[in-house]
Amino acid sequence: MKKTKGKVELRYYEIPQNEFLIALQGGAWKRKYENLMHFHNLLDIGVCRSGNGVLRMEDEDWDYEEGTLTVFPANYPHTTISSGGSESQWEYLFVDVEKVLQAMYPDDLLFQQKMLERVNRKPFLGMEKSVPELPVIIQAILNEMRDKRDSLYRESVRGLTLALMINVARVNTGTAVMPEGFKVKTGFDQIRPALEYIRTHYNSPMKISEIAAVCHVSESHFRRLFEENIGMTPVEYLNQVRIHRACDLILKTGSSMEEIAAKVGFTTTSTFNRNFKRITGTSPYQWKRRPENYEGRLSQFNIMIEKGW
Repeated sequence: MKKTKGKVELRYYEIPQNEFLIALQGGAWKRKYENLMHFHNLLDIGVCRSGNGVLRMEDEDWDYEEGTLTVFPANYPHTTISSGGSESQWEYLFVDVEKVLQAMYPDDLLFQQKMLERVNRKPFLGMEKSVPELPVIIQAILNEMRDKRDSLYRESVRGLTLALMINVARVNTGTAVMPEGFKVKTGFDQIRPALEYIRTHYNSPMKISEIAAVCHVSESHFRRLFEENIGMTPVEYLNQVRIHRACDLILKTGSSMEEIAAKVGFTTTSTFNRNFKRITGTSPYQWKRRPENYEGRLSQFNIMIEKGW
């Protein structure tokens, strides 16, 4: 097996306000997939519709073919590599698990936490036939998201998404078929709790020592692990997550810059403005006036923030 080295990219998705997930499907996803290790801030579910190649997860390679189904928890590094430069077609669902559970069980925090832990416990890689319930639900969601036949499609997707989460939790606690020798624990796993912590607490003041404690390692060791795996310091990563969220709030709300700075975790507006300019190349006010001129800059962030892939 070949071990992957170098920076791992974060591909960051924002779920639309009234949705629980994003569906990527159709001819646009028939392409040559190349080696670029990355991870997502959301649960990533993929189904191979045609082609073959290799799925790489840290230091393990596994063959994929038509009918392969994958479930990668948030913050789990992986990549897809088409065989011999050929094209493969995949379809994907990116799910905000917390948003689903909070909507479905608003008064049962314990159940939310238990389900979230089960869904994100480990990745799954196998053939659709090994977990027959999942492909049926996935296809039903893809159909609803593609056709949007009437105003009830969101309610249909709402129920289907809950069924999807329940079945992913069952797979992760059951005896679903996995490739022989499949390894879940990797070096990257040591900092995964930090990525999850930042994702859910980015709007609160935090120290690096506090984040390191979540991973149960010393601050110095944590800093080294983080830079080795992500290619930037923990502070740089935290600020980029905050600025991306700020970009979204600027475009979608009428909040003042002072309010937005506070909402994303900056203690002063001057610190917010300085980081915004450093990361996007423009000021928050310029972004607000002409957002269409600057959206392209998002794809140049170190943490690959993209609307589609």
